[in-house]
Amino acid sequence: MKRFLKKVTPAFVVSAYHFALAHIGALRYGFPSRKLTLIAVTGTKGKSSTTELISAIFEEAGHATALLNSIRIKIGGDTAPNTMRMSMPGRFFIQRFLRNALNKKCTVAILEMTSEGAKQYRHRAIEFDALVFTNLAPEHIESHGSYEAYANAKFEIGRQLVRSRKRPRIIVANADDEESGRYLALPVECSLPFSLTRHLPWFADERGGYFTFGGTRITMRLPGEFSLKNALAAATVAHAFGIASPVIARALENVARIPGRAERVEAGQDFAVVIDYAHTPDSLEALYDAYKSTRKICVMGATGGGRDTWKRPVMGSLADTHCDRVILANEDPYDEDPRAIVDALAEGMKRAPEIIMDRRAAIRRGLELAHTGDAVLITGKGTDPCICGPRGEKIPWSDADIAREELTKLLRTT
Repeated sequence: MKRFLKKVTPAFVVSAYHFALAHIGALRYGFPSRKLTLIAVTGTKGKSSTTELISAIFEEAGHATALLNSIRIKIGGDTAPNTMRMSMPGRFFIQRFLRNALNKKCTVAILEMTSEGAKQYRHRAIEFDALVFTNLAPEHIESHGSYEAYANAKFEIGRQLVRSRKRPRIIVANADDEESGRYLALPVECSLPFSLTRHLPWFADERGGYFTFGGTRITMRLPGEFSLKNALAAATVAHAFGIASPVIARALENVARIPGRAERVEAGQDFAVVIDYAHTPDSLEALYDAYKSTRKICVMGATGGGRDTWKRPVMGSLADTHCDRVILANEDPYDEDPRAIVDALAEGMKRAPEIIMDRRAAIRRGLELAHTGDAVLITGKGTDPCICGPRGEKIPWSDADIAREELTKLLRTT
């Protein structure tokens, strides 16, 4: 019934409904964002990780933080996994979350913001203090109709910063991304570009890295150049709020893992097992580059049946180029034939991949192929709590838990 109503209801009616809902929610909960320091993060990649790092910095500086991203829902000391598969849930959820944050004496709220959420006006009636823009790459093209429409949906979040009554309003944007120019040109009081090239020396590999910020060397335990960029975005916005570089460094150095984001699974094995949400060509390549000096066994699918079909052969080609062994597996087919999705991935490969549709069996096979010093990279789902199948079917799932279970079994037999 819900799908039928979406098809027959005029677009302007749906838009008006979502617009009204956002403002009614703010009114219902007393416009809580006006009483919090509100930092939003948007972009294609790195949103969840950046919000996590921002929260860690503000906590180190003595603030009680509230955090809403695709990984978890946190208010002060209370945290729970986000099992909704939505970074920006509707039906008043965000406004209720912010009101609860106020009630729990939080002073800072950090929100991950998406183009899909913006399309449904879920960013409206939220008063931002700051917005962080990480990057932009093709994604959700079928949903938005074109890359330009997708980019414009993201930019609507920037326009919400301009509408904010807060002062000063702060924009922090990745200067290495070609879309950063229009974010940095927003008419706000403080525009701050960031780029690793301005924070030399820097270094990154699969074990972590470092960069220089405000005269302080910041060491990271998270892998890859992409982790340094996320950390630099977080450091830049935190510094704009007056947090000193040594405090920022201390907070970032203490972050050992972010669930589902280049997350290492340890069970006593002598090779790396990594769970990562990478589901776009850019994010997949960034993860592979982080482990460029390591023999890689890559287990992957193509997140989201019925969408972004263009990226499947591209991602297959990347795996073929960077990985020593590739295992293609089922991921989230929704109503599409899962084998057709995997075959589309294989079309981009010169070598014949190993195809094991059962995701648990595919993960087990990847672990069996690993030798000392190798890396098994399991991508596409991150912390997603289920595999989404036809007719709304949801099978409870955790890549990290499955990898840990299969590792434990494997170690018992060796």
